[in-house]
Amino acid sequence: MGFKLLHLNLHGLIRGKDLELGRDADTGGQTLYVLELVKGLAARAEVDKVDLITRLIQDRRVSSDYSQTHENIAPGASIIRVPFGPKRYLRKELLWPYLDDLADQLVSQITSSTEFPDWIHAHYADAGYVGSLVSRRLGIPLVFTGHSLGREKQRRLLSAGIDHEQIENTYSISRRIDAEELALAHANLVITSTCQEIEHQYARYGNFVSSKAQVVPPGVDSTRFHPIQLPEELQTVDGLLASFLRKPSLQPLLTISRAVRRKNIPALVEAYGRSSVLRQRHNLVLVLGSRDDPRQLEKQQREVFQQIFELVDKYDLYGQVAYPKYHRRDQIPSIYRWAAARRGLFVNPALTEPFGLTLLEAAACGLPMVATDDGGPRDILARCENGLLADVTDLESLQDSLEQAGSDNNQWMRWSDNGIEAVSRHFSWDAHVCNYLALMQTRLKSQLPSAFSTDSEPIQNPIGHRLLLLDLDSSLEDVDSDSLALLRKYLSSFSSGQSNGLGLLTGRSIKVARYRYAELHLPEPRVWICRAGTEIYYGNEKQADLFWQSSIGVEWDRQGVEIALGALKSHLVLQDSDQQGPYKVSYLLKEPGDSILPLVRKRLRQQGQAALPYLRCHWYLDVIPLRASRTEAIRHLVLRWGIPLEDVLVVASQQGDAELLRGLITAVVPAEHDSSLERLRSQQRVFFASKSKNGVVDGLKHYRFLQSR
Repeated sequence: MGFKLLHLNLHGLIRGKDLELGRDADTGGQTLYVLELVKGLAARAEVDKVDLITRLIQDRRVSSDYSQTHENIAPGASIIRVPFGPKRYLRKELLWPYLDDLADQLVSQITSSTEFPDWIHAHYADAGYVGSLVSRRLGIPLVFTGHSLGREKQRRLLSAGIDHEQIENTYSISRRIDAEELALAHANLVITSTCQEIEHQYARYGNFVSSKAQVVPPGVDSTRFHPIQLPEELQTVDGLLASFLRKPSLQPLLTISRAVRRKNIPALVEAYGRSSVLRQRHNLVLVLGSRDDPRQLEKQQREVFQQIFELVDKYDLYGQVAYPKYHRRDQIPSIYRWAAARRGLFVNPALTEPFGLTLLEAAACGLPMVATDDGGPRDILARCENGLLADVTDLESLQDSLEQAGSDNNQWMRWSDNGIEAVSRHFSWDAHVCNYLALMQTRLKSQLPSAFSTDSEPIQNPIGHRLLLLDLDSSLEDVDSDSLALLRKYLSSFSSGQSNGLGLLTGRSIKVARYRYAELHLPEPRVWICRAGTEIYYGNEKQADLFWQSSIGVEWDRQGVEIALGALKSHLVLQDSDQQGPYKVSYLLKEPGDSILPLVRKRLRQQGQAALPYLRCHWYLDVIPLRASRTEAIRHLVLRWGIPLEDVLVVASQQGDAELLRGLITAVVPAEHDSSLERLRSQQRVFFASKSKNGVVDGLKHYRFLQSR
């Protein structure tokens, strides 16, 4: 049997043909790379099947192609579209609240199939987050490619004078960076395009381990990108640009990119406008995606085009600058060859460039480059020797590089030949896919969690097929006698059948929890999730679930956590020893509030601790293993005992309980609850009880949880 592979590319618009490259900030080079990689892998004899998971979109503003649940894109390769979040198309920064839903769906789909994927390859931070959860729960190796990283983006935006609050509001940068840290902590392998990414970008992450990283440069499709001019294609491109250029025979300065700030296109227009040499010698051709209606462009795209139009007017560049409104993807190779036929240059002025696939496409067509002195272009130029690098943040430097690159025809010929030869040797798709598969075979090995092992004798399900989870520390605290009597009646009815199970969530130890629960005279729980999700006990057993303990203990260093947070004594103090646990370090805040969380996370990352903090009831901070939480403990129970996630009902009421409400779980929020949960009212699977004191009973009735199934 060949490999079965799962790729995650969640945002943007992706389909097997006619990619809408440049449509917006989310549909660019990453989309093309992932699609070509999936096709290239499926063509290999070692690979049996490749599925590409993306988001299903039902939106009149986009093609109906993106509403098809399944699309065959090549023999053995398919796009699988999964619905999560609103039906409409959303930019990637708005997808974060819905990613847990997707993770639950993928886990369910994978476990219901006959075979697990050999590995998951997650592309970008959002897919990295989902891939981490699926990998953690099912033991499937995770490969991560960031494509572009949040810390680098934040650094660039701050240096451009944009303040933290604006960056956060626009890009959700904190969630992105946290997702990248999570992906790096779980990844068995990190694939990058350049050494610079490893040494200067990934190295700024606390969970990055350089030994897990490997450079595998992307490939170029030699059947499309080559120097051989095809009949009539030059005339076709001439027709595309004819309405813009007064002297179409001049050497073109060509750029092809999305119209986003990072690509820095206005700086190229300004450098061109300032230089009499460039204006005399060259035309400027800007291929920035298709725009049917400028009013439908994203705000950032409209701003970039507006800057370009203003610069054209400022320097009176009419007749010298082309920015065609439409182009097809299949015309891109022809545009490169058209520019090469006129002894032009390909220009990439991006502020940051993780790789720069367009540079290789241009080189394969014989078109030399002037590119940003950042990231991928450095590695490309080192191998191809086909142009110049420029400091694109300095307009004079960019202008000088452009003037120098176009000044020597013999040099242009050497660069053109070098690029064609180097791409053929180093950057073909065949080489890329071969290197990719060889790396996976030597570095990855599936590790099915022991809880799912088929070697041991089957054990009877101890918790039933439906599970009600109450919080001992909040929903069962300070309950008046009448409410307790009513709850006792309904819980007795619920627990009377073998198919229903009652469970308890608590931050306490199992000993203290059982003592406190006995005082309530409620039905006996079948399962206890104790010490903030780090311990699971069944019924009256004294031994914790060893499968869960072994899975969360990976890289956990309790003493290291205490040392790492020792510098924060002015903010928090260790709780008493009876509140501590082998996998839990508990603190009491000196001042309430969640502003301490970013500082605690930063300290833990800086000290290399595989741990996460959870704040509850505004005062109590628990630091537990990276792979543990109450949410993950529930998923462990669901997977181990084969319970549908929708048959788990959890009660949540306090600050910090929002984690319990993520994903496909069913939840009840009592009338008396912390205000931090109000933002979850829009979630379909979260029921907010009325003014009644018996929120648990209201929830049981609302979801008909007492009815037999």
